[in-house]
Amino acid sequence: MKKTVLFAALAVVSVSAQATDIQAGKKTYDTACFACHATGAANAPKVGDKAAWKDRIALGEKMMNEHAIKGYQGKKGFMPAKGGRSDLTDEAVKDAVAYMISQSK
Repeated sequence: MKKTVLFAALAVVSVSAQATDIQAGKKTYDTACFACHATGAANAPKVGDKAAWKDRIALGEKMMNEHAIKGYQGKKGFMPAKGGRSDLTDEAVKDAVAYMISQSK
């Protein structure tokens, strides 16, 4: 029984680990997202600013991904769909969101 439970736990971890690629996300951030998320343009939360990211992170990664992919108009600023980079895949955007969250917790 312990082996079955351990195997199941490892399988869940393995699937979660494949959901996003933090290193790929950093590359997308460095080539696309940094323009706003390093400078605060359009009131974008700066990566690493824990206070600015706290409420966004509380929404959950799924909602953050939706806002980043489809765009979002907030009270203080806006997020254009895919940061204005329609050439980015949804997966690349999700990876970038995961990277920015990892740097801003």
